[in-house]
Amino acid sequence: MTKRIALVTGGTGGLGSAICRQLAADGFTVVANYISQEEVRAQAWLVAERAAGLDVHIAMADVSNFESCTAMIAKIKSELGAISVVVNNAGITKDGMFRKMPLENWMDVLNINLNSVFNVSRPVIEDMLAAGWGRIINMSSVNGQKGQFGQTNYSAAKAGMHGFTKALAQETAAKGVTVNTISPGYVGTEMVMAIKQEVRDSIIATIPVGRLGKPEEIAKLVSYLASDDAAFITGANIAINGGLHMC
Repeated sequence: MTKRIALVTGGTGGLGSAICRQLAADGFTVVANYISQEEVRAQAWLVAERAAGLDVHIAMADVSNFESCTAMIAKIKSELGAISVVVNNAGITKDGMFRKMPLENWMDVLNINLNSVFNVSRPVIEDMLAAGWGRIINMSSVNGQKGQFGQTNYSAAKAGMHGFTKALAQETAAKGVTVNTISPGYVGTEMVMAIKQEVRDSIIATIPVGRLGKPEEIAKLVSYLASDDAAFITGANIAINGGLHMC
């Protein structure tokens, strides 16, 4: 059986790397997307992951640009095959009080966190439907569910991802293509661990399980949603936040 291809946007980052490793362990050929500014780091990432025995590749594209995504996906298809799984994981924050938020900060976060979901999913959807199998997994956030002070842009984008999920899931369910959202809470990535200890401690104090999440825990949930076993789950938003927000 031909190996399925999985594309993970933002795949060379902390959470993206954990997802890529898990999907590779599951038997997928994994492509990690990165941006041009991260070329050197992405090449080093590729060497390290392949040295660990993983079937991984890298592909550069600006996920906020539709033409860039279309070109990346066409290149992946020509070199490896049609994409069966997309994990829309790329994201940024540009936090600030709304009354002082520049338009640029609003648009940058919406373009990279939300418009990217269209830009990456649109070029792959026809192949998934034709194959009668596909998985689109959108990485949202607990703050897309509950909102967060100083994050009107981020919370709006992450909430919008699940609106996209619910609508597209209805269009593709009969063809074997599922679309789901994962909403993580605070996870112990390098970025979070770089926060001052006292700030991290104050965050952890709000989490009922008393700790940060592990990237590998999020990756395991992605793994399940990407599997044949998850065929009856679509249009769902699965919270994985240690009890920080319950709904």
